[in-house]
Amino acid sequence: MLTAVIDTLPEAPALPEVDDERALVGCAARGDARAFEVLYRRHAGRVHGVIVRLVGAHGARAEDLTQEAFVRAWQALPAFRFESAFSTWLHRLGVNTALMELRSRRSRPQDEGDDDAVELVGSADSAGHVTALSMDLERAVASLPPRARAVLVLYDVEGWKHEEIAAELGMAVGSSKAQLHRARGLLRARLGAQA
Repeated sequence: MLTAVIDTLPEAPALPEVDDERALVGCAARGDARAFEVLYRRHAGRVHGVIVRLVGAHGARAEDLTQEAFVRAWQALPAFRFESAFSTWLHRLGVNTALMELRSRRSRPQDEGDDDAVELVGSADSAGHVTALSMDLERAVASLPPRARAVLVLYDVEGWKHEEIAAELGMAVGSSKAQLHRARGLLRARLGAQA
């Protein structure tokens, strides 16, 4: 019975070639959820990565923010004008989602640093081996105070200029430079001799 109903449904149009991102974006902008799913699978890792770096060691929150970024992308996609690459637009949307989270956290009283995360840097793992420097660096970055971490990630990882960072985070250009200097100093101290 169910197969008879399914057989009477109109067949969905075929998706464009997976390599043709512009066509996939066009289909998704017209409401094709399958095309958007392909785009999601293609870009979720990069968007999630930048969000994790910006919000720190809040894994579950980073997952939520990644989903929020893709919901916003789905909603804004019909207005996408192809003035930049889709990946650039989506990445920026992810960054903006994380920055909005950081701004909202700033209005709530909380501790600036994560002292427990600092203690993990350079510690031995369960097998008794010292963790790799890249893992230590990830933890050290995650343990930075939120504004210093945001400036470090946006400047050193994402390649933003201090003027862009200052405008996005609502601070003076000099404060952006000072936060970057602070973040780098904290990283050197936390990584110690390994750096």
